[in-house]
Amino acid sequence: MSASFVKFLAFGPYAERAMAEDLSDEPQVAGQTVRVPKDDFQTAFWGAKHALSVATAAAFSRHGVHEGQQFILRCLWTTDGLTPGEVARQLGLATPTVTRAATRMEAAGLLRREPYPGDRRLVRLRLTDRGRSLERVIAEETDLLTERALATLDPAGREAVIRALRTIRQNLTSR
Repeated sequence: MSASFVKFLAFGPYAERAMAEDLSDEPQVAGQTVRVPKDDFQTAFWGAKHALSVATAAAFSRHGVHEGQQFILRCLWTTDGLTPGEVARQLGLATPTVTRAATRMEAAGLLRREPYPGDRRLVRLRLTDRGRSLERVIAEETDLLTERALATLDPAGREAVIRALRTIRQNLTSR
């Protein structure tokens, strides 16, 4: 957790509530206990998302892939030669976000840009041999991260988490 987030939790609007509640599983940051209300969805979700983000970055960086790039790679492993706009639509992102990521991925040797036949304004994103060769290893890293994240849940609990996350996404995107 960032120092500013720790300060927010310690002195922000949740501090008084956190001090008054019976809290469990209080995280430690720089040797200090961060008091987080156990029933606060936003904080719990952010904490889980942040922990997954840190673990993902560590796992994929060993292979020269930055967090989030695995989703672009997965699109291209399925259908090589998509335009940045096509990738963006599949992932629910803005095209400039994919374009910036593609620039970084091209510099890392994961993909290359090729002119789009018949429309010079567009490019196709093509995997390099290196980008293609990472498909198995990134899938293995993803499986290990998933297993680590869900290790203490039985199959019904795992299904419930996935169902809840899909419902949350639908609730937030259906307006």
